[in-house]
Amino acid sequence: MTESHSMIRKAVIPAAGLGTRFLPATKATPKEMLPVVDKPAIQYVVEEAVAAGLNDVLMITGRNKRPLEDHFDRNYELEEALYRKGDQERLERVKASNELATMHYVRQGDPRGLGHAVLCAAPHVGDQPFAVLLGDDLIDPRDPLLSRMVEVQESQGGSVVALMEVDPSQIHLYGCAAVEPTNEADVVRVTDLVEKPDPADAPSNYAIIGRYVLDPAIFGILRETEPGRGGEIQLTDALHKLATDEKAGGPVHGVVFKGRRYDTGDRGDYLRAIVRLACEREDLGPEFRSWLRRYVTEEM
Repeated sequence: MTESHSMIRKAVIPAAGLGTRFLPATKATPKEMLPVVDKPAIQYVVEEAVAAGLNDVLMITGRNKRPLEDHFDRNYELEEALYRKGDQERLERVKASNELATMHYVRQGDPRGLGHAVLCAAPHVGDQPFAVLLGDDLIDPRDPLLSRMVEVQESQGGSVVALMEVDPSQIHLYGCAAVEPTNEADVVRVTDLVEKPDPADAPSNYAIIGRYVLDPAIFGILRETEPGRGGEIQLTDALHKLATDEKAGGPVHGVVFKGRRYDTGDRGDYLRAIVRLACEREDLGPEFRSWLRRYVTEEM
């Protein structure tokens, strides 16, 4: 077993996907740059990492992902134009993205699955535990899931996954965990993991959502992991090895999340996420909620 109780400072964000569910919008625009109200989805994810104390962010990108790098870089011309106009509010909003974290980028090249994307981070991460955040899941900042996961990893070692109870009929859409209780109400011990099981074969209704805190032992296992479901190298398969063989680098724990999560990976859920977040904004919410009520009652 690898003892990994050191402070976690690095986050990895896989962002090399093609975004085919959002075509044609993603033909020339990365899906991570689609706006959720007035910020691209990827900025919410980076902000979450920073809020958990992870200021070193590695983004795994691919072809046509240059706008991601541009977004987190400075735009001198735009900043100067806003400064000259005296538009301090928008200037601060523009500068916020390039002052968030120390950003790094590496191309995945051949899209061979989430496990392969995580493996691309090995040279940057080294022998320290690290977090992985998937951009399709936005976690409300009022529910600090990642901070709790970091806390559990630093106290227990090994790896930690985020779990959420879903309707059994939906478990085939997720990685699924078999679990045992611990002496902490929101923490379970993961004893097995299965990628997108048939509902009849699922060991539970605990679904893995897009947050992980991983022991660096995962890299050695990923190097030996054969392509699995969909012909891709699955991170779930490597975590299965850790969960069932503690000597490989376990244990694996799960933090059971019951907070606010916004799924932007599906078109319908993406629209619902925008509505929910807009309704809760102090600057937009009152007027938008009033319009929404009128629309639902008068026009639907």
